[in-house]
Amino acid sequence: MANAANRTLLERLKNGDGIGVRVVRSSASIAIGNGASQALRLVSNLALSRLLFPEAFGLMALVTVFITGLHMLSDAGTSPSIMRHERGDMPRFLNTVWSLQVLRGVFLWLLTIAIAPPVARLYDEPLLAQLLPVTGISLLIAGLAPTRYETYLRHLRVTRVTLLDLGSQAISIALVIVLAWWLQSVWALVFGTILGAAARVGLLHAFLDGHVDKFRINREDASEILTFGRWIFLSSISGFVVLQGDKAVLGAYLSLAALGIYNIGYFMGIFAAQLTDVVQSKVLIPLYREASPATSSNDARVVHRLRLLLSCGGLALLGLFAFGGTVIIELLYDPRYASAGLIVVLIACAQMMGLASKVYDQAALAYGDSRGFFIVVAVRAVLQTIFLWVGAAIFGVAGALIGQGFALLAAHVGSIVLARKHKCWDPMHDGVIISGAFVLSAGAVLVHRDGLTAFLASGL
Repeated sequence: MANAANRTLLERLKNGDGIGVRVVRSSASIAIGNGASQALRLVSNLALSRLLFPEAFGLMALVTVFITGLHMLSDAGTSPSIMRHERGDMPRFLNTVWSLQVLRGVFLWLLTIAIAPPVARLYDEPLLAQLLPVTGISLLIAGLAPTRYETYLRHLRVTRVTLLDLGSQAISIALVIVLAWWLQSVWALVFGTILGAAARVGLLHAFLDGHVDKFRINREDASEILTFGRWIFLSSISGFVVLQGDKAVLGAYLSLAALGIYNIGYFMGIFAAQLTDVVQSKVLIPLYREASPATSSNDARVVHRLRLLLSCGGLALLGLFAFGGTVIIELLYDPRYASAGLIVVLIACAQMMGLASKVYDQAALAYGDSRGFFIVVAVRAVLQTIFLWVGAAIFGVAGALIGQGFALLAAHVGSIVLARKHKCWDPMHDGVIISGAFVLSAGAVLVHRDGLTAFLASGL
């Protein structure tokens, strides 16, 4: 009987078309794909850490801060517009989105050329004046990606796009490793970024079927997209502070070698949080669009179960890195990167404090409330900046990371207000996840108390 029931469940997950089944199937595909993606990044990281010096990672960390910043600060909400809008499948609407996306790519590349000299002077690193404009070519290329990618996500058809993302990443990593062996410099990372962007766009054009984008802008559609996107734009400014603010601040007073070590620790510590973010960004907007918890008790149960599953999975993964961060770094990296282990521990503990909030952000976008989404992200960014600066001033890098954790916890009040507005707040979910975060963080701190005490005392 149990085997028959299991077979029936597997058949439903494989062939079913209900919203709950599609969400579970899509979430599993994204989680597996993102796990494979992180595994590829780890292989790349390990290989490159042996081919390049920490200074190269420090330089690329600064370049990435500005490239990511430009990408986020110019976000007009084109991707969520396709996933949520009732005209998201119409060729006219898709052509407008793609045309705006292409123009944005050109603008961003020109902007990297303009900001490169002042950025180089700000960090007293002349090489940044060359690295930024060249890396900016990747933004130009990314603007050519087809809207078919978002269309697949709109209908929760994620398996193929996940495989294509993995394929382009594998190509990029292979090329970067070869270039690092050949060039022995930060330029290998720069050229790898460009080639990775080209590989991704090429694969998406070649292997996704559906609408073929044309450069045509419809005024009505453009007006709607940009009206919705103005708050996404402001949200992205705040999101940049949340995601990249630590490296931007710490880069001003850490050496390039120390920043490179911090970047290694950040890469490992943020893994589980990124996995949760990727799954939520790709499945929750379609889920909330098709199964609003405010209109149906059955839909509310589906959303409740999925949110709890996502958050508990993220909590378990972050707990693993919080307890085992130092061991992971010791096993995978050479002694030059040993201090990154405690950074992994602190980042994982800090990120646990924000897990309960993340399941509510996408609901606002699904219901077209980009303004509410902006307000919540802005509050999170302001609190994080304040706590980060205060923590860094008192205890250095360790204090900055501890401050981030308190900021994410404090910002949860804003997420509750947003969730209540859209009738999707789940107090039980929040209680379980926040309590679990405190228990796991306390346990991790207790296990690493001697190392963390010395780290705090060092002021690094």
